[in-house]
Amino acid sequence: MDFVFILQDIISGILMGSIYGLIALGLTLVFGVLKVINFAHGSFLMVGMYVSYWAVALTGLHPYLALCIVVPVMFFFGYYLQNFLIKPIFVAEKDVREPTTVIIVTTGVWYMLDNLTLLFFGPDYRALTPNPLKGKMLEFGEIFISVPKLCGFLISIATAVALYLFLQKTRTGRAIRATSLDRDAASLMGINQWKIFNVAFGIGTAIAGISGVVLTPFYNVYPTVGVPFDVKSFVIVVLGGLGSIPGAIIGGIIIGLIESIGPMFMTSTWTEAIVYMLFLLVLFVKPSGLFGQKYDW
Repeated sequence: MDFVFILQDIISGILMGSIYGLIALGLTLVFGVLKVINFAHGSFLMVGMYVSYWAVALTGLHPYLALCIVVPVMFFFGYYLQNFLIKPIFVAEKDVREPTTVIIVTTGVWYMLDNLTLLFFGPDYRALTPNPLKGKMLEFGEIFISVPKLCGFLISIATAVALYLFLQKTRTGRAIRATSLDRDAASLMGINQWKIFNVAFGIGTAIAGISGVVLTPFYNVYPTVGVPFDVKSFVIVVLGGLGSIPGAIIGGIIIGLIESIGPMFMTSTWTEAIVYMLFLLVLFVKPSGLFGQKYDW
């Protein structure tokens, strides 16, 4: 088999895998702080893609300048959704650390957002216009690199580094880490855990919005676009380690490499099967994930 083809697939897998990791990053942050699984995360990605799409379509902005609109919109969307829908559950179920009700509510938000989007925008697939990045490639000899995916890789790494530094170096970040470790002790130290929950959920939702901006230049926008990415995010979070920031990125790259290189040796059906077999293997052998401890901040 030609080495150039293999190298091309490895590069493509790393680039796309980093974007998978970016999507999973918001999910793992929410889990690390609130200790609940957000089943609506894929729908937040979808909302971010629609906000990005309309921001570019209506204003003519460069696709990546849409981040200036998408990030604050998605942050406040997540902040107030947590405050008005999820916080009352924690207040009502004071002795429950992982309330099943939250899972039910986030599942309801998932269906509500997808169906409202379908109602207002219809089932049509929409492509970004204007799109100055369409078909853009960098050529290195016989190797071709997609510019939108390369930009996605750089934004993913930058976001992961920025999140890590925010959690390590800022007062709010340290408060988030303290709350993730022991919310009762954090409250005794004067930290408002409810505000921290809102901020963490808002940041996780904003990261989903960043993922939407990254995907929109080369991926169609439609009401259920978040579903396949949502499934991959759960696989990546378990693979990399629940609550692990580097684990989310590395786990995403592993999935991206499997999806990219696998079809060279087997059918795409088997490639998907390998991803889920790896997911089950990690659950049985090392439930904390390949790269994480319990909460690896």
